[in-house]
Amino acid sequence: MTTQDTLLPRLLQLASPMLPVGAYSYSQGLEWAIEDGQVHDRASAEGWIGDVLRHGLARCEAPLWWRLYHAWARDDFAAVADANALFVASREAAELRAESLQMGTSLRRLLLDIAELDAPARTCLCALEPIGFPSAYSLAAHAWGIPARAALQAYLWGWLENQVSVLMKAVPLGQTDGQRLLLRLGAAIPPVVDAAARTDSLSNFLPGLAIASCRHETQYSRLFRS
Repeated sequence: MTTQDTLLPRLLQLASPMLPVGAYSYSQGLEWAIEDGQVHDRASAEGWIGDVLRHGLARCEAPLWWRLYHAWARDDFAAVADANALFVASREAAELRAESLQMGTSLRRLLLDIAELDAPARTCLCALEPIGFPSAYSLAAHAWGIPARAALQAYLWGWLENQVSVLMKAVPLGQTDGQRLLLRLGAAIPPVVDAAARTDSLSNFLPGLAIASCRHETQYSRLFRS
């Protein structure tokens, strides 16, 4: 049971890079953008990641996450299944789809082992096949009593931190520049959450990201799985 004293540790646990879902092994097309020269320094990296955050996650993934959290909260398992299916269908490249399903499956396995889930939620969680990462993450946040806004900010922060980690390995980008990026792009997360909470329309139209993700599938030399 989550109390006020354990709320922050639970949130940090969910947002931690130690969460065993394998997020560190994916770049979401960023590795190809680096290989192609589109991302080559801090300024170009900020442009690429900022555009994906504001025009991609803010318009599709984050709003679907918000729907999923509140569907779990009201035990609307039909809405959970619909939002999960919509998110999985929105992955526009094979690697992006495989990434979300692998991470969702890994987090589901963890939740079944360590989370206190009631029987209906557990049944719904097991029935989601395939399961996207936002579906499992939003349930974890709800089950641990983490407020939706804080949990979605943690979800987006985890994505941002992983993207910057990719840059530090593949550009390479120094640690100071990495922290500067986290400061600047992290400031965009609260507005993204605000937009996700109030939007009814969805759009994942980012052709540059889709092309990068597809080309990464045949990239000759690579560190990451997407």
